[in-house]
Amino acid sequence: MTFGLARRQLRPRVPVRPGEGHRKAEKDRLTSLEGLAALSLDALSSVAYGPEAIVLVLVTAGTGAIDATLPITLVITALLVVLVVSYGQVIAVHPDGGGAYAVAKKDLGTRVSLLAAASLVVDYVLTVAVSLAAGAAALASAYPALNSHLLEVCLLGLLLLTAVNLRGVAESARVLMLPTALFVLGILGVVVIGLLRGHPAAEVGTHEPVHVTETLGILLLLKAFSAGCSALTGVEAIANGVPTFRTPRVRRAQRTELMLGGLLGLMLVGLSVLIHRDHVVPRGGVTVLAQLTAGAYGTGWPYIATNLVVTLVLALAANTSFGGLPVLMSLLARDHRLPHIFGLRAERPVYRYGVLALAALAAVLLIAVDADTHKLLPLFAIGVFIGFSISQIGLVRHWAGDRPPKWLRRAMVNGLGAVLTTIAGVVLLSTKFLEGAWVVVVAVPLLMLLFSRVQRYYTEVGRELGLGRIPAPPGRGGIGLVVVPVGEISEVARYALTAALALGDEVVAVAVHSNPERAGALRDAWARWEPGVRLDIVDSPHRSLVEPVVAYVKRLAADGRQIAVLIPEVEPRHRRYQILQNQRGILLATVLRARTDVVVCLLPYRLKI
Repeated sequence: MTFGLARRQLRPRVPVRPGEGHRKAEKDRLTSLEGLAALSLDALSSVAYGPEAIVLVLVTAGTGAIDATLPITLVITALLVVLVVSYGQVIAVHPDGGGAYAVAKKDLGTRVSLLAAASLVVDYVLTVAVSLAAGAAALASAYPALNSHLLEVCLLGLLLLTAVNLRGVAESARVLMLPTALFVLGILGVVVIGLLRGHPAAEVGTHEPVHVTETLGILLLLKAFSAGCSALTGVEAIANGVPTFRTPRVRRAQRTELMLGGLLGLMLVGLSVLIHRDHVVPRGGVTVLAQLTAGAYGTGWPYIATNLVVTLVLALAANTSFGGLPVLMSLLARDHRLPHIFGLRAERPVYRYGVLALAALAAVLLIAVDADTHKLLPLFAIGVFIGFSISQIGLVRHWAGDRPPKWLRRAMVNGLGAVLTTIAGVVLLSTKFLEGAWVVVVAVPLLMLLFSRVQRYYTEVGRELGLGRIPAPPGRGGIGLVVVPVGEISEVARYALTAALALGDEVVAVAVHSNPERAGALRDAWARWEPGVRLDIVDSPHRSLVEPVVAYVKRLAADGRQIAVLIPEVEPRHRRYQILQNQRGILLATVLRARTDVVVCLLPYRLKI
């Protein structure tokens, strides 16, 4: 029975993120423009490295091969159109969030959902690494002195993002609208002004000789295509975030997806036209986008401002992973596919262990490639295209199973998307395998194995614990014996014995001494105190505390009765004094838990100083 509890409205201690738990007020949800700012930075910012990735591949066949940049970009833009239309269908079918993991779990089974989860983890980590590396390169284009410190800039940026996300500072779409608008206007300005000029206004960077190592053939064109597909990352983010939109959610999300596709396609094609017209080749110390910016604006303040905006937007794009991966890891923890610690949240809306895991993985990756964007790009798009293909195949399965009106036409659209993204993924893998894509080929199966092994462990633990079954009634007998380790007679000993007498039928105090004189003095003092509890003194010639107590408890537990060991621990009021207290109680508790089956209790005795 419950007494003294009146009906009252309870407010959650832990706030919820967009799309989680309790409903948000309609005014706090996203409009189409706000959704574009909040969910599209990853995709829009890819123009900072996508076209450059194409140029870096083509230039190995000489400067004349740069002319192929435009047709390759047009093919990538056509693939973008198919993806935008397909994800419009995903939004309609999965209004609660159409991420590849959710789609696969619902429509494609366990193994495919593990594949989707693993590819998403790889994608999120690489998004942070690539965005920070590209942002550092853009910053160094404006301030050349930073070119020799790109890794330090990336790690500093990663540290700041981690600190901000550990504090639980949530992104606001209204705050993101300004940098997003400045970025889009800056890039479109580069395209428009650059096309209006007859020739570049200025050149930046140092000339580097072009070494021809390949011929312009099908294989090189496929390599350039696969490199440029990095510009398609982030297209799925809007489908994942449908619950964050205002009603009508589906229509707003679809409109935002179309806006994203239009802006991204326009910027990609416009920049490629400039690259084609001006025969832009890589130069030392600057990015290709910085060269196009200087060609349009010159080298004055608009050039520096544009590079700073690009750096800011890339940093914000990296921050989207800090909102996405910890939530994904919490979902995997809820499905028993990751340790449950990743599902814990502080009072701030933060999955701290997920944030720390993402930061650690991104830092290792950045250090491994020395913050070189071009070494990261071969790894980047493969995980993304795995997610693309899974989402489209899952939707085809959905249409074939439900067969709503006009289902065949919809299934053909998603089927085309699945075929094209699968072909693109195979091309990416085959052409970039030796350039680093093998890392993803190894990492994804290892992550799938990790998820399945963790899930198997939790399943076996649940079976052994009898979760979901009604157990036998609990025993009525209390704790048979409570053992209290003591060092000397004190207020701590009195406090511990008082608690022990309230717990069990029989209490015994145990002390460990190596000096017979001190042991005798303790026995005499105990007799004068008369606490009503038996004292056993264990001899320890080697001045060890833990081993004698453990051996003593094992002897008492040999007959099978229930024993509890109550260990008093002195705790200072201020944390800075904690190091001044000995940690023998914690050590004893750890060893007892490892070597015996007795109940181990730590009893804090809090000081006033």
